[in-house]
Amino acid sequence: MRKQPLLEVQDLKMYFPLRRGFFGGKISYVKAVDGVSFSIEKGETLGIVGESGCGKTTVGFTILKLYKPTGGKIIYDGIETHKLSAAEMFPFRKRMQMIFQDPYSSLNPRMTVGDIIMEPMIIHNLFGSAKGRVVYARELLQKVGLKQEHFDRYPHEFSGGQRQRVGIARALAMGPEFIVCDEPISALDVSIQAQVVNILENLQKELGLTYLFISHDLTMVRHISHKVGVMYLGNLVEYADTDELYENLQHPYTKALLSSVPVIEDAFTPKADLVALQGDVPSPINPPDGCVFSTRCPRAYEECSVSRPQLKDIGGGHLVACHLITR
Repeated sequence: MRKQPLLEVQDLKMYFPLRRGFFGGKISYVKAVDGVSFSIEKGETLGIVGESGCGKTTVGFTILKLYKPTGGKIIYDGIETHKLSAAEMFPFRKRMQMIFQDPYSSLNPRMTVGDIIMEPMIIHNLFGSAKGRVVYARELLQKVGLKQEHFDRYPHEFSGGQRQRVGIARALAMGPEFIVCDEPISALDVSIQAQVVNILENLQKELGLTYLFISHDLTMVRHISHKVGVMYLGNLVEYADTDELYENLQHPYTKALLSSVPVIEDAFTPKADLVALQGDVPSPINPPDGCVFSTRCPRAYEECSVSRPQLKDIGGGHLVACHLITR
């Protein structure tokens, strides 16, 4: 019997209104997320990859209801959270947290590290006393690889990697089950990225956490994720278990994305065939008819510009949205 996923996203849409003209005029919409569906089991990591502007971060923000979805369903632990008011959503804030991309702008420079970590505990009235919150905050610092003497220091006294550790500790402060990791390593030095990912993996094993890991770093996504979804122009074009996706690429965009990853080649490593894309990503205000990738796909044919392909299972839970693959 299939177990209940912790998170289910069904046909999620997030459109942002855009007025044209000085005096209001016609309203058009930026279709940042346009019909995305996936699920995440408890204790798993789903990696979402794609180019900048494809809607990855918007998916994470909308799941946490930092944006109110335009359409679709968000089902968390069996509850349709997209229907909840702000007051009804408040208890879920303890269970669902976020690690932000920029460790420099996501921490209040006027607050000490200790106060930053304790702030959500105060808002949700956890531990009942200031002493209890201080003790737990110091424990969290140690969990993320910082020292207790860092408790009274300010963010400007830390490196980028240390600041991101503070951000992780703050996300853990309320004992969440699910964390959206919004490109948590993209602003860090390469030498520090692996350390932060290792911390996230260790915390997942220790605390049973579930992650939505958003990134454009395909190598790191493969390392940390159990499943991977590939997004293009607000749409999910391929979705599969990590090993299956990386070893059995199907969608032309996924092939292009993976072929762009630099590799160290030697005499024993055959040179991979590169897939070069022509043109630019279309505007999400006016996406192409049919397949959103049809204007750049080297294999597109007539049907691709007429009808939009749906995600279909080609075997073993490997989903692909491509007429070339599923016809």
